[in-house]
Amino acid sequence: MTPGARPGPEPSAGPPFAVPPGYPIAGYRLGAFLGAGAWGSVHAAEGPDGSPAAVKILGSARFSPGQRRTVARMARSEQRFSRRADHPHLIRTLAVATVEDPDHPALDGAVALVMERAARSLQDLLAEARPGAAVPGAERILTEVCAGLTHMHRAGWVHGDLKPANILLMPDGTAKIADFGLTAELEGTHAYAPPLGSPDHVPPEWWSQRTGARGVAVRPSADVWAFGVIAHQLLTGGLHPFLGATARARSLAAQAYARGAAPLRLDEALPARWRAVVTACLAPGQQERTRTALAVLVARAAARPARRRRAAVRTGAGLLAGGLAVLALAGGPEPAGQGAAHRAVPPLPGAIPADSDVPANYRGMIETAARRCPEPEVTPVLLAAMLKAESGFDPNAARPETGEYGIALWTPSVFEAWGKAATHPGPTSYWDPGDAIAAMGNYACWLDQQLKHRGLTHGLPGLVAAAYRTSDKTVAAAGGVPERVQQHVDKVLQYLRDYGG
Repeated sequence: MTPGARPGPEPSAGPPFAVPPGYPIAGYRLGAFLGAGAWGSVHAAEGPDGSPAAVKILGSARFSPGQRRTVARMARSEQRFSRRADHPHLIRTLAVATVEDPDHPALDGAVALVMERAARSLQDLLAEARPGAAVPGAERILTEVCAGLTHMHRAGWVHGDLKPANILLMPDGTAKIADFGLTAELEGTHAYAPPLGSPDHVPPEWWSQRTGARGVAVRPSADVWAFGVIAHQLLTGGLHPFLGATARARSLAAQAYARGAAPLRLDEALPARWRAVVTACLAPGQQERTRTALAVLVARAAARPARRRRAAVRTGAGLLAGGLAVLALAGGPEPAGQGAAHRAVPPLPGAIPADSDVPANYRGMIETAARRCPEPEVTPVLLAAMLKAESGFDPNAARPETGEYGIALWTPSVFEAWGKAATHPGPTSYWDPGDAIAAMGNYACWLDQQLKHRGLTHGLPGLVAAAYRTSDKTVAAAGGVPERVQQHVDKVLQYLRDYGG
């Protein structure tokens, strides 16, 4: 792990500490556990008048001394910002309290923030998306996020951890930015924050930042980069602009692009009207990111009425975010029923032939899994050929003697590592065809990348199939397809030819 870009503790599946039902905090009574992040947990709550709320508890009892200091700093940051923030697209903090309860040591001393309760997060929405098709209301959500981000920047703050999980959707669908634990106040051109963040949404320079006594320097341009990534995800059905089988692979792809070693490859599903915006947000360097975005702003603003142009061209920390809001709103959101061309899923290379024997109910799953991989060899027909060779498309296939199950014949322990590729929230299962196929696509993509790193570039479809049966290390050691899986690989390649691949 590169110094200066250290993630926090892994989020837990359940609450980090038990909270008794009806536990009172700041006049609110806690209810159901809603979720846990790296540093705390969130619970439903009701106010004295029965109004709904959510309570975030930042407890420090389970952390090391260094982590406790980070939690305390984050709590102070969230408290400080929440007292000053007032915007319809920022989650409002209703109360802040320190829990004093020696009878519950895990809670004693924790900081509790009572906030508006949302219906879901943008991460939940993206989990349901189909790659290649914009999520419903994508443009409206982005303009609302822009408005909230603009307000923060103009007020002299950097969010520092903008990502889908931190953008909440209220019951009426309104988008609001949340989680201000890493939010920092600007001191001139930058601020300081703990060296934390989501690898998928931090800018390339984050990975080379040095950590000083006050943390790492963060700038509004970091939020702009994150907004560009989120915009690409929302408008393409969850596709990251720097694709890879893992967050680490995606971050390396972003760094290669920033060094000039690789071009920016925006997905063809990204609407033309947004390509300039996303490209401006993802400019490689911090200063270039600012200049590029402003150049696009000036070009767009020149065609707008003078009054609106004067409102858009302003100085201060919020200039860039304000410009992006104008860009996002240029021409207004698509009228209902007018954006079919943008929402249509473009044809995918290596598409499954209509007259093939691939079951119709699995084709969408296979194409979705392939679209998530940037490697040209991992096509729908390759995944279909692998599935046919593995199980004959039988979701109940089983080889108890080798411990392999389901349509992709996953070994449970291996699936556990790759089941995160599932396209829906909640538990995953190797028996579920959607989960198994999504995980196969993610694993095949990673194997393709690993084989290339090892210098194996000839006959990659067969090598990927062999590595899926064995491992990338086994294939590399053999210098090609190992003898013991040659017959299996021959079947995959024959099916691939049958499908036109």
